[in-house]
Amino acid sequence: MSIQSQRALMADIAILLDCDLGYIYGARDGGPNGDKKVFLDKSARFLRALAKDLHFAKHRVTKNPAGIAGSGAVSLYGIWNDGNGMYLKIEESCSPSDAFLYRQIAGIKDYTGNGNQWLPMAIFRAQAYEMLFDILLVQRIKAGDVLNAA
Repeated sequence: MSIQSQRALMADIAILLDCDLGYIYGARDGGPNGDKKVFLDKSARFLRALAKDLHFAKHRVTKNPAGIAGSGAVSLYGIWNDGNGMYLKIEESCSPSDAFLYRQIAGIKDYTGNGNQWLPMAIFRAQAYEMLFDILLVQRIKAGDVLNAA
């Protein structure tokens, strides 16, 4: 996927997350639908393309629609050939920091990883794909330095 396509998805995701994606009023939610479904699908497409751009040897993208009161979440677990990895989760933030969680992981089934770090939503609003890419790539370099020091 092109950088332009990724930027467009970032803009769409930011717009969707500025809306209330939970369905706590009105009709019963029979599963992800409407804007919530669009958010989950576009976020998954964005993370799959990001995994290819980061050259993960192995990756997995998961969608969790959550309940009626939340946006749901889309997660990327990716591992490079050297065994280092990255976890990134896109969801509607409950915190005032308005950010996305990411961290280093040691394997595709590492659900705790290293300490959580946060990407500001402003990166998505600005469609700063190159900045996002660089931030995540630096984590790979840092993880490699830790392994080489051991």
